[in-house]
Amino acid sequence: MVLGTRLRRLLVLPLVAVLLPVGSCGRNHPEADAFVRVDQVGYAPGEQKIAVLMAPRDAAGARATVIDASGDKVLNATIGARRDGWNDRFPDVRPVDLSALTQPGTYRIRVEGGVRAESVPFRVGNSLFDPLVRDAVGYFQAHRDGADQISGPFQRQPAHLADRAATIYETPDFDDDGTLTGELTVSGGPVDVEGGWYDAGDFLKFTHTTAYALIAMLVVQRDGMAVDGLAAETRHGLDWLTKMWNPQAGVLYTQVGIGSGLSGSFLGDHDTWRLPQADDQLDVQPGDDQYFQRYRPVFRAAASGEPLSPNLAGRVAAAFALAAQVQTGTDRALATRYLTIAAQVYDAASTDGDTLVTAEPRSFYPEDSWADDMALGATELALAGAGLGDPRAAEWLRTAVSWASGYLEDGGTETLSVYDVSVLADAELARIPGAAGLALIPGADAELARIPGAGADALRADLERRLEAGVKAAAGNPMSAAAGNGGSDYAARQLGFTAAAELYQHTFHDDRYAAFATAQRGVVLGANGWGTSLVVGAGTTYPRCPHDQIASLAGTSARMTGAVVNGPNDADRVHELLDDPEPSPCATGSLAAFDRDDAHYVDDTRVSATNEPSIDFTATGLLAFALISRLTATSPGTPGS
Repeated sequence: MVLGTRLRRLLVLPLVAVLLPVGSCGRNHPEADAFVRVDQVGYAPGEQKIAVLMAPRDAAGARATVIDASGDKVLNATIGARRDGWNDRFPDVRPVDLSALTQPGTYRIRVEGGVRAESVPFRVGNSLFDPLVRDAVGYFQAHRDGADQISGPFQRQPAHLADRAATIYETPDFDDDGTLTGELTVSGGPVDVEGGWYDAGDFLKFTHTTAYALIAMLVVQRDGMAVDGLAAETRHGLDWLTKMWNPQAGVLYTQVGIGSGLSGSFLGDHDTWRLPQADDQLDVQPGDDQYFQRYRPVFRAAASGEPLSPNLAGRVAAAFALAAQVQTGTDRALATRYLTIAAQVYDAASTDGDTLVTAEPRSFYPEDSWADDMALGATELALAGAGLGDPRAAEWLRTAVSWASGYLEDGGTETLSVYDVSVLADAELARIPGAAGLALIPGADAELARIPGAGADALRADLERRLEAGVKAAAGNPMSAAAGNGGSDYAARQLGFTAAAELYQHTFHDDRYAAFATAQRGVVLGANGWGTSLVVGAGTTYPRCPHDQIASLAGTSARMTGAVVNGPNDADRVHELLDDPEPSPCATGSLAAFDRDDAHYVDDTRVSATNEPSIDFTATGLLAFALISRLTATSPGTPGS
């Protein structure tokens, strides 16, 4: 599988110099020559707590102590054996075990003897991750499109109201680099596609990523975690996703807007840097270069009545079926409506294995798997159908078992991401025997027993195989990172491993992967080679200059709190963007001392490869942080909890 290449073109940035303060990258006492990397948000009292010492020379014999907010020593921490080096400057990397630190409070780690370092502050306590879940919801609120805006720090205004009567175009042609090779051709409309969320730092809207984000958010909502604004936000996303399905024509719309324009003909979304409401002020006619920025094209997954790409059909059905589960106890009529849409979309799926549809161009999201989407869609339909007493629930369960059996036999090792939802399909299907209302599904246990490889136990084994692959990868990494040292969708892949381990613990009441989950989360929240959190607003050091137009141009000092950015990426890709001759509108101090030959990170608005947030990144984070909150709330003093 190709993971998240996200071949977006660099947006044209304005020539304004708004340099924000440099975040601290481990502010050490004056003699410090080493660095301690730590989860900057903190740890639950009972969690395993492993920080990482990066030293410029042999650190054997160094001593680590934990000091509290008053500067008093409270713990002698254990510095472990040397791991592989980080880079030429920091050849000595060692774990620092703080697990004996269980008293709530704010702390730092101080290293002396041979090398000297002091960490940024971190906390020990319960409910540390609740704010991150709320912040993630705030990110979605700040990235709403359409008329329905929320008053907030970015002073958002209605935008893209022309989407209420948008024109449908034939699927365009692109070359292997994702470059448009021909003019757009009208094929229908008008259609109302106003609303929804912007996909990332641009203003495109995709069914593919919106459905994934909704699945993550609705799982949190269904399972009872109270998060301010979450219910209203999922409703906003569902309202738009509903518009993207035309049941009369049997058409699923996949996208609003086009990324890059046709050279010499028109400009696309990525070709100018502006606030979204600016598009509504454009006075343009057909043929004008900015015409498609105001009057944005809509594309279809397939022609009217033709079968749908199974990855799209499965995940869109899953989102609506989860929405039905959420509404069953409060608004049965709405739940029934959502279930109807879910069944319609699911029934329209093609399973002939042709090239999957995600976005235009497909290189934005080159997904290759779809049995996982179909399994998840059928599972959520069965759960929703059982709750509503729909007689089709048994057939949906049989279908879910069939598709799950297919991807189980493939032996995949991918973790949760926008490209693969097998982890969620495993966990959701495994919950069926204990889910309320499933007495309405005749023979549910017998049906699950049909899964090859010990029936329902095969679902657990599949999750374990995926997690063991991550554990093995982490064991060979100096920072214990399962996703390596960088790359496309880096932070999201780390959070995918975190969520997978937490789903395993929730589903099977087994905490064998709890320490692994804590380590993967820590990499995202500062325990990485660069010492920066990859979630805006989380911890002491985090991205100040995201590649996000709203964050950059809203004219406010507010930060895009809650946004999960890509994180360190391929060095060549980063430098390709840094070679842009235009000055950066926002950049913090250099982190080059921590770069590796294979991976670089820069906090620079120009560099989408490291600093662009997205709804799928942030939704994976929302799910992971919500699961952490549930675990630490239910068993705050249990080791590994």
